[in-house]
Amino acid sequence: MQLLSRQLISAVLPVLLLVGCGGGSEDTDPAEPISLPGARGLVPALAVSTYNFEDDHFSGSAACGDCHNDNATGDARTMLDNDGRDLSLERAWRSSMMANAARDPYWKAVVASELALYPQHAAEINDTCTRCHAPMANEVGRRTGQPIQVFDTGSEEQGNLVKGIMSMTDADTPFNHAMDGVSCTVCHQIADDGNLGTEAGMTGGFLIEDYTGGDVAERPAYGQYAEDIDVGYMKNLAKFSPVFSAHISTSETCATCHNLKSEPFDTEGVPVPNAGHFPEQMVYSEWEASAYATGKSLETTCQGCHMPVVESAVPIASVGAGGVVRENFAEHTFLGANTVMQSMLAEWNEELGIPDDVNFEESILRNRQFLSGAAELTIQNSNINNGILNLDVKVVNNTGHKLPSGYHSRRVVMHVLVSDKDGKTIYENGRINNDGSIAGVIEDVNSHSYERHYDVITDANQVQVYQSIMGNSDNEQTHSLLNGTHYLKDNRLTPAGFNKKQVDDDIAVKGFAATQDSNFNFGEDVVSYKIPVEAGGRPYNILVELLYQPLSYGHLQALFASSDEIDAVDEFRTLYDSLEFTYETITGVVGQAQ
Repeated sequence: MQLLSRQLISAVLPVLLLVGCGGGSEDTDPAEPISLPGARGLVPALAVSTYNFEDDHFSGSAACGDCHNDNATGDARTMLDNDGRDLSLERAWRSSMMANAARDPYWKAVVASELALYPQHAAEINDTCTRCHAPMANEVGRRTGQPIQVFDTGSEEQGNLVKGIMSMTDADTPFNHAMDGVSCTVCHQIADDGNLGTEAGMTGGFLIEDYTGGDVAERPAYGQYAEDIDVGYMKNLAKFSPVFSAHISTSETCATCHNLKSEPFDTEGVPVPNAGHFPEQMVYSEWEASAYATGKSLETTCQGCHMPVVESAVPIASVGAGGVVRENFAEHTFLGANTVMQSMLAEWNEELGIPDDVNFEESILRNRQFLSGAAELTIQNSNINNGILNLDVKVVNNTGHKLPSGYHSRRVVMHVLVSDKDGKTIYENGRINNDGSIAGVIEDVNSHSYERHYDVITDANQVQVYQSIMGNSDNEQTHSLLNGTHYLKDNRLTPAGFNKKQVDDDIAVKGFAATQDSNFNFGEDVVSYKIPVEAGGRPYNILVELLYQPLSYGHLQALFASSDEIDAVDEFRTLYDSLEFTYETITGVVGQAQ
């Protein structure tokens, strides 16, 4: 499967990055640049799974797609909006990161890395990491007393081989459950048990009721509609009973996996005493502290943005009462921003066991459009005084959580380009190179240092990077999730209504942005640039862009350092090195200084 070529790199000139050129870290000193082992060129070899399985606990997504996809052609199609767009539920979900959560090669590489670092905690790592990435396999394993693991252990020769899901095939039940990702009958079976939105209901703390030994057709499939429900169709065909429940449309349901804490270990794998649990991602809590939370001025649920409501009334199934026209239908597109990973899944679909008919290209286009509304840039001031171009740039976060949110590999960079009257570039800050590194960012030369937060930038090698940087129990930067005890830096753009002086420590701003930048708050930041210019070049043209990377270069260098020893890491390295693009442009603005 080939994607249309998309070249997002704005400059292709080679750049020599020197350790001394970076802006430096807030709390650590630069060390020697990391030296990577040679790549081995391994590629994944995942099997294609079966999507139409049924058991006492779950049904595969194909069982839902039989009715909730429109498989007709031409004028016979019915599941269309007023613009003729196909609204098939399972088909839209299939190309999302939710559907491919267990096939994600980056996730696989990180799990392998953590297992190599802390083999004594393998059971906990396997359980925690599959709870939200392979939830059906995890849930069945818990119920049967046969917990799953991601990779093989032992050997046939020694008679102690235990297969991991990554080496299984569609003949293996755990494999099919795992590779269907965050599937239909997971989310729609999550019960409103009183824990949703509480600490007990987070970090994979969802409850799915047990119908073992009973009539599996009585299993509830919770949904948003209370009227004209054809129970018989679903009972007979999918072995589920549709039940109205308001909780399926609330942010608290999403919090089960999008607020996640981990138990920290020191570098020897010993639990860190009195450290509490490390807030790996707190998307729900960030939303709860924002103006988008329930009862606040901009009230919007997670689903309201990531599952946008269709404006017209539409049928949500091709047969039965599902064909009744429904108002306020939430599309199952699960909009996000990780187009880089989606392009990787598309390009390497055969090796990752993904069928050819999964339409990643359409999903990528949807997500690019979605991402374009995530932030706004404004040039507040651009004047020249005594040979200095003074440029003030305001950025506003339009999302209901931090930007970027979630896992620490993600970052947003401000890119500034100034050219003279003849079009010659006289200044550039924050350029992303072809390999994904950012010119002037110290972390991309030495993955054990990081770029500080800036209020005023006076040098092209001081780059504004919005990101989170983890620290361990020795207060050193770490890229291992299980080694993280706190954040050394967290200057991710906060959402509207988020007061950095009043929020809990789990979602607090950390580093210079917290203490030395008064205009960084309430979903906004203003960055001032002082750029030397010559009078003869006027007028100067200015381009400012906000660029998003789901996989930061410095973090990947730390991961790839073990690629000579860990196969899953080298596999991901092969796929990453083949990428045509490593970032997306969120938004941009142009201006001029006379």
